Amino acid sequence: MLFVSCMSKRTIFYIGIILILVQLISCKKANEFSEKVKVSLRNVGHQLLLTNQDSTSLVLPIKELSKRKYELTFQSNLQVSPDSLVSIVKRSFSQSELPSNYRIEVKECLNDEVAYSYEMMQSEENAIVPCKGRVLPTNCYFIEVQFLKKENSNQYFFYGFLFLISVLGFGVYQTKKRKTVIDTGSNNSLTLGSFKFYPEQNKLIKEAEEIPLSKKECELLTIFIDRPNEVIKREELMKKVWEENGVVVGRSLDTYISKLRKKLKDDRSIKITNIHGVGYKLEID
Repeated sequence: MLFVSCMSKRTIFYIGIILILVQLISCKKANEFSEKVKVSLRNVGHQLLLTNQDSTSLVLPIKELSKRKYELTFQSNLQVSPDSLVSIVKRSFSQSELPSNYRIEVKECLNDEVAYSYEMMQSEENAIVPCKGRVLPTNCYFIEVQFLKKENSNQYFFYGFLFLISVLGFGVYQTKKRKTVIDTGSNNSLTLGSFKFYPEQNKLIKEAEEIPLSKKECELLTIFIDRPNEVIKREELMKKVWEENGVVVGRSLDTYISKLRKKLKDDRSIKITNIHGVGYKLEID
C-alpha cells in the first residue's frame, strides 16, 4: 500500500491502461476458448449418436454453465458406453488442442443423478476412469464437462513482471521527459519550457527578454525545477528559503509564489499550482 501511495496519479493511470489491455486480451482468449470447446463438444455428441446407430437426431446447442464448465444435451435418448465416451472425448479434445485436465459427468435428465463420471489429467497416472466396461442403458442423459484449471505460477509471474516493467518504463520516461524539459545548458543555465533560467545570475530569459528574479524567487524556482510535477510542502519551502537564514515568515511564501507565477505566465505549459493545505507543485506539460 505504501508503494502504491508513493506513485503519481499518472503512473497509476498508465499501469491501469496496460492492465486493461491485458484483460481485454484475456477476454478475447476466453471467448476463443469457449467457441473451441463448443465445436469440440458438438463433435463428441455426434460421435456418441453414431455409436448408437443414430444419424438423424440432433445434438442440442452447447450450454456454457459457468467459466470452463459446459453442458452437452441430446434430442433423443441414447446408450452410453464409457469406453467409447472416454476415447471419443479424448480424441476430440486432443484434435481441438483443449486442456488435458477435465472432469466428465454423465447425468440422468430426470433427476440430475450422476450415472457415470471420470477425470482425465495431463499425467495419465493421476487420471480417474472407473468402470469403463459397464454400459449405461438407453435413457435420457446429458453430459457436463468441467475443465480443471491448473494453477499456473508462470501466469502470476507474468503479471508481476508486466507490472514491474510498467513502473520502470514509466520511470525511464519521466526521467527522459525531465531531462528534455529541464536541461542544463551553457553558462550554467537551465531550460524551463520556453525560458532560460540562470540561477547564479538571478534571472530568466525568454526570447531575448531578460526577467530579473529576487534572491528568494530564484531559490524557490530552483527547488521547483529540481522536483517538477511533485508536490512540495509549505513547511519544506519555508525551511529551505527562510528558516535556514534565521527568518520565520507568515505569508511571504504566498507572495513570492504569486510573483513567480506572473513572471512565468507567458508559457502556458508551466504553472505553479497551489495544493490546498499541503503546498505547491510546478506543473510542466
